Amino acid sequence: MSSSSSTPAAAQAKRSSSMRAAGVPSIISADVVLRGNINSGGEVQLDGALEGDIKAATLIVGEKASVKGEIICESVVVRGRVEGGIRARQVALAATAHIIGDILHSSLSVESGAHFEGNCRHSDDPLSDASASDFRKTRPGGPAPRPIAASAPDEHRSSAANEAPSFLSGARSPLR
Repeated sequence: MSSSSSTPAAAQAKRSSSMRAAGVPSIISADVVLRGNINSGGEVQLDGALEGDIKAATLIVGEKASVKGEIICESVVVRGRVEGGIRARQVALAATAHIIGDILHSSLSVESGAHFEGNCRHSDDPLSDASASDFRKTRPGGPAPRPIAASAPDEHRSSAANEAPSFLSGARSPLR
């Protein structure tokens, strides 16, 4: 029993690597809040909150999940909230998705009910740095316009401006 594969740690490592090869996703559960970036060569299922960027082969953003950062993946399914850019070959926005950010994609599907605020553009290679820099150049520069507060009513109006319109007076209309 001197072989290293018979030790519990080696057996666990072998099982872990075979599960990854079989495509078992990395799951970030609903009670987890991550601050930082995630890099994965496989599938990530996010049900919690991420404040940072994520690069993965496949990402599934669950209904209650949120991402504040950039997503770069081969395939993305969004059912929850994303505040940031998405670059992926395949992007699917479910009816429960809420996206605030730009999407650069090869394929985009949007279910009825999905909320999307931003720009989207097709690209043959959305994952390349050249596509990303071209996309950033097409975005309008400067901050978004902001509403301004209305000024206070003018106290020096003419008396005619302060009178009620004639249709509100007690006079009978010819239609009655």
